[in-house]
Amino acid sequence: MTARVAALHTLAVSLPARGDLVVRGAKGAHDRSDFLLVRVVTTEGVEGYGEVSATPLWSGEDAASAQHFVREVLAPALFGKALAPVGGLESIMDRVLAANPFTKAGVSIALWDAYARTLGVPLTTALGGPYREEVPIKLSLSGDGNEIERAHAAAVAAGFSSFKVKVGLGVAGDVERMAKARELAGPDAFLGMDANGGWSRPEAATAVRALAAYSPAFVEQPVAPGDLGGMAALRATGLPVIADEAVFGTDDLVRVIGAGAADVISLYVGKAGGPGRAVAMGGLASAFGLDVLIGSNGELGLGAAAQLHVACALGSLSAFPSDIIGAHYYAEDILETPLDSNGFRVRLGTGTGLGAVPREDLRRRFA
Repeated sequence: MTARVAALHTLAVSLPARGDLVVRGAKGAHDRSDFLLVRVVTTEGVEGYGEVSATPLWSGEDAASAQHFVREVLAPALFGKALAPVGGLESIMDRVLAANPFTKAGVSIALWDAYARTLGVPLTTALGGPYREEVPIKLSLSGDGNEIERAHAAAVAAGFSSFKVKVGLGVAGDVERMAKARELAGPDAFLGMDANGGWSRPEAATAVRALAAYSPAFVEQPVAPGDLGGMAALRATGLPVIADEAVFGTDDLVRVIGAGAADVISLYVGKAGGPGRAVAMGGLASAFGLDVLIGSNGELGLGAAAQLHVACALGSLSAFPSDIIGAHYYAEDILETPLDSNGFRVRLGTGTGLGAVPREDLRRRFA
């Protein structure tokens, strides 16, 4: 009998970030995250879990909008449909709901999780991998003075030795922030910088020259997402440019490739609309000579597990550390068994699907 989608359940979860690791960037402070956890149940009784991770300021989505669309729009369209191919279910979601990639990604993760569990394989295998079993990771440092000192101390205590610094908040302050981060991290530590589109073209040119003294490994989204020409111009400085906010779906990726606007793509499961589409985008980027790393919107444990499986399913992954920060960013872990992450790297575990499920107290609360 072909497994079909029998039920979709949701659970809204809101968690504060750890006070010493709050991210303060050009788009404001990310001190709390609202999530929607998703559970898919098949006609064969297999369960799959997913996570909608979205912030209204950045994506225009949040747990409330996601819950409405999942319950009122996506669930009715998916009920009774064959679980495989999952890509077919993603196409159905596209037909009934425009945009909202993070909401669709949360459902897609749950569908892929259920599909891989039905096959009895890890999700990365269902996605075409694994090409690796662990992924190096980094953590963001932000704030000024004591704030960045506290963040660095907390990151080191968690095992992190690679970092990126939030800049794009005014060149003078950015120089002070990078100088402090380099002093704290040491001369040989991996240290990138992320402007979140906060610089104008002239500011970016000035900042890149001023910050070169601190040996940044890259600059992420230096100018506004639509300013592909500005990104391309900065590549001429020799400093690798990472496209983040400039790339949501495949259409954005094609524009970035055509404009020669980036050396590296920061790939999100949420922005891509799900694990399968993220792997496909990663393959396209690699085919045109761009490196790929996994970016973060502050995912919880289920989202981090999906990031990890996608990273391991990519044929090529950048040597730059990815942003699979998982439970390091929050004081509370929602997973029954935490991911195997020591701050330096995150490693695939055993088990089928995501290899992760929410804690039992959370599983009882799904509606």
